[in-house]
Amino acid sequence: MKGNFEDIINDSRPVVVDFHAQWCAPCRMQAPVLKEIASELGDGVKIIKIDVDKNPELAGRFAIRGVPTLMIFRNGQVKYKQAGLHAKSQIMNAISNLS
Repeated sequence: MKGNFEDIINDSRPVVVDFHAQWCAPCRMQAPVLKEIASELGDGVKIIKIDVDKNPELAGRFAIRGVPTLMIFRNGQVKYKQAGLHAKSQIMNAISNLS
């Protein structure tokens, strides 16, 4: 992760945070789905990856118990949090249903 996490999640756009680990096979399967969403939505969304092994304090702060876990923030507020491998449609629905 590059930059200050607080500054990143305080964006008015949806910010999808992928909590992952290098050793996690489902995490590797999630990566191309997130790249496809980033390419489709362009500047309408920000997607960042957080390696839980390199950022244990952040993982602890958000009670990440399993990887992959996706969280979606808007204006610094948690709008979505779910562990497990996500289908593209599931992520797109979560983004479009933000309040």
